[in-house]
Amino acid sequence: MRVAFALDCCDREAMSFVATTAGITGEDVRDLIVAAVEHRFGQVNQLPRPIEWLTDNGGCYLARETRRFAREIGLVPRTTPLESLQSNGMAEAFVRTLKRDYVRVSPVPDAATVLRQLPIWLAHYNEVHPHRALGYRSPRDFIARSTPEGLSGS
Repeated sequence: MRVAFALDCCDREAMSFVATTAGITGEDVRDLIVAAVEHRFGQVNQLPRPIEWLTDNGGCYLARETRRFAREIGLVPRTTPLESLQSNGMAEAFVRTLKRDYVRVSPVPDAATVLRQLPIWLAHYNEVHPHRALGYRSPRDFIARSTPEGLSGS
């Protein structure tokens, strides 16, 4: 089972994911990029300003077509330094949280079950799961309290 995901580094929201029982391809990553951009900005052809897209050094992220696509829509592709675990810490923490708080406590007999459960787990992670870095709020609560609409309702 392979899962790739897009996390917002500011609010920790898991904006999109792709999952497969095969390997993650460059096409999968491009789909992930589209889903993340549409989640945050709606259907746009170009981002309002350049935004860094930080990935590890997997071939699917480094593929020429993937990096070209990212640049075309306004992302600035960046990769973590090789063998620098701290630079990929947020992603590693996210994976540990998913494994500890969702996968290990759920009956998971096969990959098909995990594929069905992932959207439910990520919705819970975004809407309910407390994050120390966010003052023990969920990403969606943090976002709501950080936006002008959320601030006026406080």
